[in-house]
Amino acid sequence: MLAGLAAVLGLAVGLVLGQRLARRRRPPLPPAPAAPQLLRWLDDAPCGWLILTPADAVQRINARARRQLHLEAEASVVASRPLASPVLPIELREIAQDARRRARPQRRTWQVQGDDLELFALPGEAGWVALVLLSRRSLEAQLEQQERWVSDVAHELRTPLTALQLVAESLAAQATSAQQVMVERLLRELRRLQELVRDLLELSRLENALPTESDLGTLPLEPLVRRVWADLRPLAEERRVRLALHPGAAGTSVRVRAVDSWLHRGLLNLLDNAVGFSPEGGTVEVAIEPGSGWCRLTVRDHGPGLSEDDLEHMFERFYRGDPARARGRRGGSGLGLPIVQQIAVSLGGRITAENHPGGGALFEWLLPLAG
Repeated sequence: MLAGLAAVLGLAVGLVLGQRLARRRRPPLPPAPAAPQLLRWLDDAPCGWLILTPADAVQRINARARRQLHLEAEASVVASRPLASPVLPIELREIAQDARRRARPQRRTWQVQGDDLELFALPGEAGWVALVLLSRRSLEAQLEQQERWVSDVAHELRTPLTALQLVAESLAAQATSAQQVMVERLLRELRRLQELVRDLLELSRLENALPTESDLGTLPLEPLVRRVWADLRPLAEERRVRLALHPGAAGTSVRVRAVDSWLHRGLLNLLDNAVGFSPEGGTVEVAIEPGSGWCRLTVRDHGPGLSEDDLEHMFERFYRGDPARARGRRGGSGLGLPIVQQIAVSLGGRITAENHPGGGALFEWLLPLAG
């Protein structure tokens, strides 16, 4: 028996040493591909792409983009030399200029000779821009399939959840004092699941939709913030949290270009988050600061601030921070802030979070100004 055990141990030691020796003999990884190889891969990519100079001349274009833009017959379209600027459609120049001016990726839909395209402009250094062109036909088919799947799952869950809630409410009316705690917990979990299904469905719709020109409107920001706060007033008054709104320069009305319902939902999630993490009798500060083409909207609470994990993961789906940091916080779906981020991106802006030097969390949302 001892001999067998020794043989097994010897075999294990031999395997470990053999693996270590094999790792030592393993040749080093080759260097990363050089720029010419990367460009050849992009030339063969299944989506169209172009590289634009700071003067909006086409420095490089792949075959897929030439087909999407119907430029096959253009003798001047050669991947190794720039195109004259007039050859580039004005829609592409406009999105490229927006990406440079805002220093942020831009996304837009466009129709060329009956083909629906989705454009992505990626700003680079010194005014260079990369454009990516995707066919919305295949893209929309995939997105519709994904949205249909999420919608079907959500609807399938709604029915049994509603039935369970009715049963739980009936039990609550007949529960003894000993059973009351368990029934109340059951009702809380059912409400949380219903909120989760609703938010997951909304996030899926936001990810798979871009606002059209008819969706976008010119919205005065200060009245919208006050309207959202009115929706949250019962919760805020319960915890004696007040709003301090700083609307920018006196006598001016800051207007942004956005979808009313989307902006309302984004502000509702942000302010609800701020109220939930504010101390009793605290203040939620909202500031509106218009700038060059942008409006900077900030939301600050006076709570415990954000941990390192919060700062790294807070816009991820289903992430929840340390519950000990919340002051009377209701359980949420973990999708509130991801929904805000998706709304910000879909409207052509961005949202970031940090700790305020004076304490508390500070969210900054950049929105495009109207006009």
